[in-house]
Amino acid sequence: MKYILMFLAFLNWQETMSQMRKKEIRFLPLGDSYTICEGAKWEESWPFLLTQHLNDSGIAIKLLGNPSVTGYTTDQLIREELPVFDKLKPDFVTILIGVNDYVQGRTDQQFADKLVFILDHVQKQLPDPSKIILISIPDYSVTPEGAQYAHGRDVNKGIRQFNDIIKAEASKRKLRLVDIFPSTLKMKNDPSLICNDGLHPSAKEYTNWEVLIRKVASEMWKK
Repeated sequence: MKYILMFLAFLNWQETMSQMRKKEIRFLPLGDSYTICEGAKWEESWPFLLTQHLNDSGIAIKLLGNPSVTGYTTDQLIREELPVFDKLKPDFVTILIGVNDYVQGRTDQQFADKLVFILDHVQKQLPDPSKIILISIPDYSVTPEGAQYAHGRDVNKGIRQFNDIIKAEASKRKLRLVDIFPSTLKMKNDPSLICNDGLHPSAKEYTNWEVLIRKVASEMWKK
């Protein structure tokens, strides 16, 4: 009888562990340099910090990886990152993309079309299509090296227009949005928020973003 009870206890433990694993949120961030966090260490990246802090708060979540690559446009996200998304089958996705589309001279409509394609694909595959956080694009023109990527344009105005597209899609689809754009404007007067390349945010600024994203992610998963 003793061994039977021990065996039953073991089966109960296995079932409990299995249920815990099933409840663990599978998280995959999609994007470009602002998601891989160019200029910062892996453990300083906001996806890593977000995962760590959500776990600390009692929300079981696993970072499946980070397929984001510096310089990626929406086209490259579609071609290179969506297959990773399809393979890993996450429950939760963040999307921060578009700055390189702007740098390369894509029109508002071209960016909107690609963003719609990405969102349609991701929402179709997610178990719950509402588990997406859209993140606005930073204003890189406030950094010391940003001007060389302006190409004679008003970058602030152009990025705002792209962000309006992101906000419109978030509203239309009833998705959560984190607007980091205002935070990034502080880089203009605070060198500590810019990494050594003079273009990308520093670990300190990525930490600021993580705080904003975590607030929304916590609200999403505590319901």
